[in-house]
Amino acid sequence: MNGNINGIGNGGFSAAESEYIRRHHRHEPDWRIGMEVELYEEFGGSVWSLVRRFDQPQRYKPFVSRCVAPGNLEIGSLREVDVKSGLPATTSTERLELLDDDEHILSMRIVGGDHRLRNYSSIISLHPESIEGRPGTLVIESFVVDVPDGNTKDETCYFVQALIRCNLKSLADVSERRAVQDRTEPIDRI
Repeated sequence: MNGNINGIGNGGFSAAESEYIRRHHRHEPDWRIGMEVELYEEFGGSVWSLVRRFDQPQRYKPFVSRCVAPGNLEIGSLREVDVKSGLPATTSTERLELLDDDEHILSMRIVGGDHRLRNYSSIISLHPESIEGRPGTLVIESFVVDVPDGNTKDETCYFVQALIRCNLKSLADVSERRAVQDRTEPIDRI
């Protein structure tokens, strides 16, 4: 079976979330994560500061062991990613398609490597959101990929969705850990 699939969600989004999806994603994604991250922007860390570093995905993506991205970080930049063992991949060559610091959007496309994700592209967008009355961030990631020979659409979606959920969980954990560390750092006194 060969075909193209989209990471399609199950609905249930708020009006604001639906508007973000309509504006920035090609379809409804199934992944949302809210984090209290905007609270500590003053401490020098934010979710966006992790996500926007196309050249350093290993800062929050647990399956990336190494990344080499020569040159300046700009649209069309390539990165060579080494994947940790345990996944059906060893390397991935990825191109930065979009990096918008004002709208907090990053899009990438896989253009080569030793893996089965052909014609894979993803977009991740970050949006301010109130979480239990506190400032936070809504993170939405969606993807498009071809179904590889020997796999079904459901198997391919399950694999990619699990990988993205793992990355977003790690992003939340790293962001929150950085926030706590930044808030509890001792102040040097004269």
